[in-house]
Amino acid sequence: MLKDYKIILASGSPRRQQFFKDFDLKFEIRLKEIEEIYPDNLKAEEITNYLAELKAQAFEGELASNEILITSDTLVWLNGKALGKPKDYDDAFQILKSLSNQTHEVITSVCFKTNTKTETIFDVTKVSFRELSDDSIRYYLDNYKPFDKAGAYGIQEWIGLIGIHKIEGSYTNVVGLPTEKVYTYLTSYLD
Repeated sequence: MLKDYKIILASGSPRRQQFFKDFDLKFEIRLKEIEEIYPDNLKAEEITNYLAELKAQAFEGELASNEILITSDTLVWLNGKALGKPKDYDDAFQILKSLSNQTHEVITSVCFKTNTKTETIFDVTKVSFRELSDDSIRYYLDNYKPFDKAGAYGIQEWIGLIGIHKIEGSYTNVVGLPTEKVYTYLTSYLD
């Protein structure tokens, strides 16, 4: 599948890299440092679309004709506010405290770039946490150190097992990549 194309994943996320391994696709990882700053007027998927496309723009003029570059961005959207990766322990604590006993949205955008076109897709999943005690938040932060994760948590980790009581939409989207949408998009290149 996709043997005529070279897939380039521009993500340092171990979770996204594992999904691509699980697709049984050959891919290469290429990373560039990008300052993830977006205009204040953007909301929800406008933010993740913008950042995924910003990451792809860093490779402008560098792609071979048979390469498909894939970039991605995930954020947690709660009460009209974007929650990205925590700055430190205290910030992570406050983020998880704000998610306690609430429903939030996890939004992931994925940008596909070739040397002739750029297209972006996104997915939204609603996640509901039960009430989280301060002790359970501290235990999670001390033992799992989710400081590289949007919303300061990984659904596949301990906090997801004990704290999430409802999910509407794609589970893999919450992990960091809407795999079914990505796979469908990539296989459309075969048509």
